[in-house]
Formats: sequence, structure tokens, C-alpha cells
Amino acid sequence: MKKLFLLTAIVGIFAFTNASAQKDAAMNGPKLGIGADFAFPMGDFGDISKFGVGGSLLYQHPVAPNLNLTASAGYLSFKYKDIIGGGNSGFVPVKVGARYFVAENFYLNGELGASFGTGDFNDGTAFVYSPGIGVEFPVADKSSIDLGARYEGWSNNGTLSFIGLRAAFNFGL
Repeated sequence: MKKLFLLTAIVGIFAFTNASAQKDAAMNGPKLGIGADFAFPMGDFGDISKFGVGGSLLYQHPVAPNLNLTASAGYLSFKYKDIIGGGNSGFVPVKVGARYFVAENFYLNGELGASFGTGDFNDGTAFVYSPGIGVEFPVADKSSIDLGARYEGWSNNGTLSFIGLRAAFNFGL
């Protein structure tokens, strides 16, 4: 709960800035990002799982001056604790959403989608919801480094939730 409160406070700070977003060439136009994902389970999911790692692709397409539509797909592998026999389980989350730049390079995002279970503990398909925040740092003409944090919940006969961190490199298309 403390982490969620901290995340909300940080979002509030960025929401009240008045800088104009996306002035840099690296911040304009469609982008494809390739990233590494890290997941830290919470609640009941944290009782059985140690952590998750994986990778993802995220496509962004601008539709308004500060608004991009997003589509993402990836893979996350979770390592389970010895209390349930250990092992790993994989998930393929597929999501669509929006990213709104509230200040130059700082954004809020939200995504909805589905997660498909694979591996030892396949729980089938789950509904996914994921609000988050992040920052993009321009590093070249049409490229940027993208660092983001999110809360992600997967609902299917209960909810699995985690705090996710993503570090990515975005290529301008």
C-alpha cells in the first residue's frame, strides 16, 4: 500500500507541471521500443512467487500533441518459492492503451489486455490492467531511453498483482 501511495504522489507532482511536452524530435512520431521487464509480486502472489523477469515490445503511435496510443506484447517468467515446490511459470501479456505526456518527456500511461499462462502453473487467460508512470530521455535523432514503473493486475479466479519496472530503447519509425 505504501508503494501505491508513493506512486500516486509522484504522478501528482508530474501532473501539475506546465512544461510543453514532446518538443524534441526523438519524442515525435511513431516508435517501437524493445525493453527488459522486472516484476515484484505483491499480496498473495508475493507469498508464492519470488520475482519475475522478461522482455517486451511496445509500439507507440501519436494521435494528438501529447497523446500516443500503445500496443505491447512480451514474456514474463516468474520463479516460485520452495514452499509450493519451486519451479517457473511463464506468461505472455498482450495489451493496448494510451500514453499521455504531462510534461516534457514525463508520461502517464494505462493499458488493458490479456495474459496467457504457459509453463508449470498455467492459469489460462487473465484480464490485465496496468496504470503507470515513466520518463523518456532522447539520445539520438529519433531514439530515446524509456524508463517506466507500473502496477499490473491479472484477474482470473482471483488477482495476481505486481509492481513492474521496464527499461527500454525506443527506435523512431
